[in-house]
Amino acid sequence: MDDSTTLLIQLQEELQHYKKALGEAQDTIINQNVSNYPIMVVHKQEVEIGIPLIQQSEQLIWSINASTLEEFVAKKIVEPHKVEGFKEVYKSTEEFICLFVLSELGATFIFLSRN
Repeated sequence: MDDSTTLLIQLQEELQHYKKALGEAQDTIINQNVSNYPIMVVHKQEVEIGIPLIQQSEQLIWSINASTLEEFVAKKIVEPHKVEGFKEVYKSTEEFICLFVLSELGATFIFLSRN
């Protein structure tokens, strides 16, 4: 297994207990018409994007912030000309939670099953 696969497995295990809270945050972003494209930013270091949801603790080595595609475009993380492509690969919010994971391996988007 390579480092990215190991990281993904570790992350899925650690976030298992937080899926409900992440799903509720995602639903709130959509239901309050903030965005149709919520993104949960998963990080270990300080970041200046999104609203803090879950802080690192003894049980969780990650912090999680709630953000949106619109904020990612405003902060130039996603370039405006790539928005349509992003929307095409964005998965159903009823089935998945979109994560933007910042780790020692870099930054990557991952879709975590809500089940």
